[in-house]
Amino acid sequence: MATILVTGGAGYIGSHACKALKAAGHEPVTFDNFSTGWRDAVRFGPAEEGDLLDRARLDEVFARHRPKAVMHFAALSQVGEAMSQPGLYWRNNVSGSLTLIEAAVAAGCMDFVFSSTCATYGEHDNVVLDEDTPQEPLNAYGASKRAIEDILRDFEAAHGLRHVIFRYFNVAGADPEAEVGEHHRPETHLIPVMLEAVAGQRDALTIHGTDYDTPDGTCIRDYVHVCDLVDAHVLGLDWLRDGRPSRVFNLGTGHGFSVREVIDASRAVTNREVPHSEGPRRAGDATKLVSGSSRAERELGWTPGRSQMQTMIGDAWRWHQTGHYSK
Repeated sequence: MATILVTGGAGYIGSHACKALKAAGHEPVTFDNFSTGWRDAVRFGPAEEGDLLDRARLDEVFARHRPKAVMHFAALSQVGEAMSQPGLYWRNNVSGSLTLIEAAVAAGCMDFVFSSTCATYGEHDNVVLDEDTPQEPLNAYGASKRAIEDILRDFEAAHGLRHVIFRYFNVAGADPEAEVGEHHRPETHLIPVMLEAVAGQRDALTIHGTDYDTPDGTCIRDYVHVCDLVDAHVLGLDWLRDGRPSRVFNLGTGHGFSVREVIDASRAVTNREVPHSEGPRRAGDATKLVSGSSRAERELGWTPGRSQMQTMIGDAWRWHQTGHYSK
């Protein structure tokens, strides 16, 4: 069993990663400032409260737990906020990650799994995206993640910090056992917002833009189930622990769904209509983001087995009906 430091372990993806790590025989140690994460979500190992910008606190946590690797999920991730407050994203995401990376190297923790994003690619019309697609982010969120990727490469060259970078597409779904799930404050992700509208917890879902160059005018995204996603992270950890070289992997299914197609799938799963309205485009949104890579399947042996749209919505709907975090 290895101790793994999981930054953002109280958040949506991080909490699912902690469950997957525990199931794989590891001890996940959550490091979170709980600004967006949930204490109720920390169920699979110890928690340490702290901020990534606090180097002294990070040094203390590394010394106490002596982790063998880091899984780094903690980040701000709202596109609209990134457009209006870019400084917040550069300070939190980049400076915080740099501080974490420096602390890891100082502690001799030299395996690093990083949660990046397909938002680093930006807008590439009618192109399926692979790991060699030029990175031209449209907003400070994608730009901050690209910068962290560059920092990791520099720290490998200088200090030998080995890393796996996962650029993933839209994450959806929830733990099938409903122990953890997706609950943001405020909620901005399409599927949980849609399910809130279905459940009568908000007036309607707003479709942001209906004039995109797509078959039905709405944005197209590649969706991957959160459990499939975190399984890849465990495989990435194994990759590093086996002594393999640093690597970048896209995580997606290669199939895109428009907003209207997601609404249609929800109707089929819940047997309820989705109240929705149409609004203008959001700044920083790309028309289509779909993975064209099979590298993770070929090299990691990863298969996104739960990433069918109706399965993702069904798991999210089960979590939504079961309850939410309270603290």
